[in-house]
Amino acid sequence: ALCGAAALNATAHAADIKVGIALDLSGPFSALGAEARDGFELAIEKLGGKLGGQPAEFIRNDFGGNPEQANQLVARFLQRDGIDFFTGPIGSNAALAVGPALFAAKVPYLSANPGPSAYAGEKCNPYFFAQYQNDTYDEAAGKVANEKGYRNVVLIAPNYPAGKDHLNGFKRLYKGGVKDEIYTKLGQIDYAAEIAQIRAAKPDAVFFFLPGGMGINFVKQFVGGGLKDVPLIAPGFSADEDVIQAVGEPMLGVLNTAHWTHDLQNPANTEFVAAFRQKYAGRYPSVYAAMAYDTLMAMDAAVRDVGGKIDDREAVLKALKNPSFKSLRGEFQYGANNFPVQNYYLREVGKDAEGRITNKLVGTTLEKHQDAYVGACKM
Repeated sequence: ALCGAAALNATAHAADIKVGIALDLSGPFSALGAEARDGFELAIEKLGGKLGGQPAEFIRNDFGGNPEQANQLVARFLQRDGIDFFTGPIGSNAALAVGPALFAAKVPYLSANPGPSAYAGEKCNPYFFAQYQNDTYDEAAGKVANEKGYRNVVLIAPNYPAGKDHLNGFKRLYKGGVKDEIYTKLGQIDYAAEIAQIRAAKPDAVFFFLPGGMGINFVKQFVGGGLKDVPLIAPGFSADEDVIQAVGEPMLGVLNTAHWTHDLQNPANTEFVAAFRQKYAGRYPSVYAAMAYDTLMAMDAAVRDVGGKIDDREAVLKALKNPSFKSLRGEFQYGANNFPVQNYYLREVGKDAEGRITNKLVGTTLEKHQDAYVGACKM
């Protein structure tokens, strides 16, 4: 009997699924990391702390947005904790840093935010699954800029992999002229020099990728610097709920593009937004929260689809590649590189029925859109 009990306990322990979640709760992406954390927490609550009905452990640690610290954290996740899935980092620099170790260990990495061009193209890997490709938000924004008739635009972004991806994406579909292309320090908060440069360029509009605190400071200083009449257009990360609530009225009218928005009408999204607002004092979820939530729902569906047999990595990858969960974004499918083929939407910052400043869905900008790098992927 004792032997039987020991065997049962060993089986139960072996069935536990471990998810490593690297959080950006400090460092340059802390505001965004907090949004992702809230999305993860809501999903864990919804799933009752399980994945696919199996007991699961969600190991959450802050790494401060530092790629070196991310590497150290992933090493601990792999060697000490024996994780079965990984997710979390906000920055593309961290995603690129931790990928090789995870891929070598055959641990699926479901990105809850970054979609670096390298992983979409030549360095694509069957163990990496993206929510979007960095450039695609900006390709949609470039199309919007064309439709608005902007002929001379200044571009500004931080000088790191995602910043370059985002500006390249905008230029891919934008047909007008680029008056200036400005790269700032990652985490920069003072934009006086850059705003003077923009003022001198006299552009029709400014396209900015400055997520989190960077975007908050930039927009405040941009409007305060007398440029409120120059239109701002952005990927959704630079005009999301965290930025809107921190900046307030100066955000009104800002156009931005995203693969999701809180007023997108589908049952899963309606339920998610209502639950999020109830749990978090009435505030609207950001795209970071939505992606974090979707990430754990994708894991849940995959574990269920393989009957809890997560040691069968090929079966897990197949289940992840053919997701059976109801995504908050609606219908999508993965391209050959494990990056989604999906719609991208135009949002405009306005006021809802409660008078709250928030993003409002304008319409669909790109339908069933695939990233530009898939042809270089040899999976």
